[in-house]
Amino acid sequence: MSRISILFFVFAAFITASLFGSVSAETGPNASGQPIPRFVSLNSDEVNVRSGPGVRYPIQWIYQRKNMPMQVIAEYDTWRKVRDWEGTEGWVHRAMLSGRRGAIVIAEETTLRQDPNLASPAVARLMSGVVGLIDKCGASWCHLETHGVEGWIPRDTVWGLFKDESVQ
Repeated sequence: MSRISILFFVFAAFITASLFGSVSAETGPNASGQPIPRFVSLNSDEVNVRSGPGVRYPIQWIYQRKNMPMQVIAEYDTWRKVRDWEGTEGWVHRAMLSGRRGAIVIAEETTLRQDPNLASPAVARLMSGVVGLIDKCGASWCHLETHGVEGWIPRDTVWGLFKDESVQ
């Protein structure tokens, strides 16, 4: 390999590191002023997920579930790298995300209850994959609204919250 080729590769690596050095996957504030990681939800019924932070990157897939929770794990300019409940990652424009808290049922089946205790009457049976919005969440129970019904669901049956996080 010639000396010019080596210098070119070193320069290209430096430029790449400079461009993407601001992409952070660490906990703490970043360019948006929001912490990373954090949970958000999809703001639309159709959201393109790209392989990189920009429209020049190809669309890898399209989410079709408004309010689905996502974990923001990095940022670059107006783009957010997100991870879903299955661990799939990709880049989404910030306009497609909402600060509202979504949750997805990860238990095979669970009961939405009128009050936050197991003896409370059932409001609905929810299957794995049901998406809803959380408006409050304590240590053991979360208040969830989905498909026009609302009630309390055991916290450990949904994904979209940090382990010890409280939502008010």
